[in-house]
This record gives sequence, structure tokens and C-alpha cells, in this order.
Amino acid sequence: MKMNKTVYFVILLVTAAFLRFGLTPLLHLENRTIQWMSLTVILLIGVVFLLRASAKIIEETTEVLSERTKLAGGLLQSLGTAFPDMILGILAAIISVNLRSTDMVRAINYAIIAASTTFGSNIYNIAHATWCIYRQNKANTKNSSILMFPGIPSGGMVIPFQKHIVKPRLPEFDSAIQVLVALTILTSSVAVSMVLFGRVNGAEFNTTEDLYQLIQPVGFVVLFLSGLILYLFRKTQRKESIVPDIAEAEQYYRKNSTGIVLFHLLLSGIIILFTAESMVYAIETLSHIAHIPPVIAGVLAGLIGCLGEIIVIHNYSINPKGRIGDALIGVGMDNIVTTAGAAIVAIMGGIFLGGSSLIIIFVLILGINTLLIAEVSKLKNYFLTKDPQSHT
Repeated sequence: MKMNKTVYFVILLVTAAFLRFGLTPLLHLENRTIQWMSLTVILLIGVVFLLRASAKIIEETTEVLSERTKLAGGLLQSLGTAFPDMILGILAAIISVNLRSTDMVRAINYAIIAASTTFGSNIYNIAHATWCIYRQNKANTKNSSILMFPGIPSGGMVIPFQKHIVKPRLPEFDSAIQVLVALTILTSSVAVSMVLFGRVNGAEFNTTEDLYQLIQPVGFVVLFLSGLILYLFRKTQRKESIVPDIAEAEQYYRKNSTGIVLFHLLLSGIIILFTAESMVYAIETLSHIAHIPPVIAGVLAGLIGCLGEIIVIHNYSINPKGRIGDALIGVGMDNIVTTAGAAIVAIMGGIFLGGSSLIIIFVLILGINTLLIAEVSKLKNYFLTKDPQSHT
């Protein structure tokens, strides 16, 4: 039986509010059993239900808004899918700042979680996007359908682009590559500035290694550059949608006003906000009671926060009617939005990374981003070779 859209949103909102105001306070109790049960329920419901549902709403509304506003679908997608990990990082920073006068150790833990969440999340969605495009290129080369994940049928099938109903246009590949190059330069600049200007003696905070922070002046610069990049690539590169047999959910939004579409996005943002805040507390509690280093907890939070973007590009990749051009641009923009979130955290004064953590996270981001650029270039060459006129 199909559920009414309003009823569905009410269920999502009530569930998210229950996590935030019902279960989150239980994390502060001294009873370990209650803490474990509460954080497990928060993380499971947050990941399996709320974040996935919010990502689906974003996926359903992006195309409609892109057509009506003429903004790039990837930009709209990124503003929605980057929201979870950005909010996770910002909330961790707020908690960190509030704790500094009472518990400096926990304040630093939250600051490290904030940093590794905002930057660490970039690793996952770039890596998954690289894998998706790698498998698409492999399907194109073999001219046959292949599993997205070898040996795992539930991951979906990737079919050759010749059998896709909706295909990207060549300008979308150019935009995707340019956004990814901009992301590389921006990420490199952040890493260099942290090393040159943000070194803090770890002994001041009772840690065994030096910490590196993104200082406020650099935070303002990074925020400006992130906004500039998003502005420069704001226009859509696609023509009108030609998708036949539009999904019922997307058809629902096409029949309603832009105000209703935006209102549903706002509601999904509130759902994500409540869920993210609950998960920040759950992850810090997990770090504390399981003796997990804060940077590892933050990277875990980053994985949770970027699930929306992973789900969107995955669905677009295995769907012959999927808009993979939007997904590619969206991945780069998602990480630029996340970097903007890191800049906001820095401006608030709540972002730190340890020395080894700093090196590992930024090297992984830059390395995987380079691989993604290579795979996108290979996919573009496929179009130039097989059908140079159809997608211009």
C-alpha cells in the first residue's frame, strides 16, 4: 500500500525528533548498557532509515528544481547531500567550543571529530564515485552489463552507456573535471595552510603529538573560494529532461509548485539536522566508552554523513535513466560544500587535526580525486570515440 507523502514526512520528522530529544539524553547516563543501546539505535535508525530517506528526497527533487531554476543539478544535489556531514562537523565544533571552559580534553576530542568528519567524508564519496565510474568504463569496454560490486548482486548492475536512456552531454564532463581540479587545488591549499600557520604544541592539550588547526583568517579565505567555485559552476549544462516513464515520486514534485518542492527540501534538512546532532553525540559517546581515538570516530562520522551523496551517485550509475552527469558534478561540488563547512568550523574556532591524521586524510583525498579525474576523462573519451555528435 502506498503511503501518503504528508504521512511519510510526519513519520520521518517524529522519528528524527525522537532520536534527538528522546534517545540522545540517555547517552549522558552512567549506565553503560543504556548508553550502548541508545547509541546503537541512534546510529542504525539514522543510517538505515533517516539519512537514506532524506537522500531519496533530494534525488527526487533535484531534477525538478534544476529545470525550473536553470541551476546545475549537481549544485542542487550537493547542497542537499553535503548537508549531513557539514552539519555533523559544525555541531561537533559548537559542542567543542562550549566545552572549552569546563572540559578541555573533551573539547579537543570534539574539535578533532569536527575536522575529521568534514574532511574525512570527502574520502568516501570520491572513492565511491571513482569506483562507480571505473565499473561504468569497464561495462563500456566489455559492451556488456556487469555487477557494480563483483559477487554482490544486491549492489545492482552497471550497463553499457549505449543502452542508457539518458546520457550526459560533453560539457558536463568538462564541468565535472574542472570542479574536481578546483577541489584538488582547494584541498591542497587547506592542507598547506594548516601546516604553515596552524601548528599547535600538543603538550598544551596533554596530547602526544602536535595538532594542526585551520585558523580563522584562512577559514574566511577558504569559505570565500568555496562559494566562488560554486557560483562559477552554478549553471546547468543539460538541455530539458527527456526521461520517459518518470518515477512516481518525481512526477509528484513536477505536479506541485516550486514552493512545495522547496518546503519538502527544508523538511528533509530539519530531519537531517536532528539526526546529525543525535549521531554526533552517539559517536562521541562511542569514542569515549570504547576508547576509540577521536580522529577514528570523526572519520566514522564522515562516512555516515556522506551516505547521501554515495547513495545518489550509486543510484544514478546503475539506473539507465539516471543523470550521471549531474552526479559527477555533484560529487565535486559536494566536497567543495563540505570544505566550506570546514571553513565555517574553523571560523568558529573548533577544528583540529593530529599530525599523522592530517597527512593521511589529505593524501587520500588528493590521491583518490586524481583517480576520479582519470576515470571521468576515460569516460569522456568513450563518448568522443563512439558518438562524438550525439551529446554535444
